[in-house]
Amino acid sequence: MNCQLVELATETDTLALGASLAKRIESGLVFLEGELGSGKTTLVRGWLRALGRKGPVTSPTYTLIEPYSLNGVHILHIDLYRIEKIEELNYIGLLEQLELSHLQLVEWPEQGSEVLPSPDLVVKLTRKGEGRTANIGFFND
Repeated sequence: MNCQLVELATETDTLALGASLAKRIESGLVFLEGELGSGKTTLVRGWLRALGRKGPVTSPTYTLIEPYSLNGVHILHIDLYRIEKIEELNYIGLLEQLELSHLQLVEWPEQGSEVLPSPDLVVKLTRKGEGRTANIGFFND
């Protein structure tokens, strides 16, 4: 695994990191880890905007999965924060949806750790003063 630590002083830095990752990662399973308010959805917003998303990008906390189709690429933004029982993931057909998409960006992956496959990339966001740090682990370099 290849790891990289990135300092994110501002929200703009987090958006830029998402855009940078979008240029490098075209497909695969991405785990986004970090406490509430650490910038996971902001990172996804930067990623999707770099891929051409013009509309809003919000956390799918209540819908669980927000699909996007951008330039022929099927993307899932998944938020498992509210998952209480692993059976809920079977009920919503999460694994089947993963197989039908090119790129999956998963917030709170630990809530589905029993059934989710191994990620291609893990981004752990941590608050640091007024900013954040991102510890990025590439598994398929």
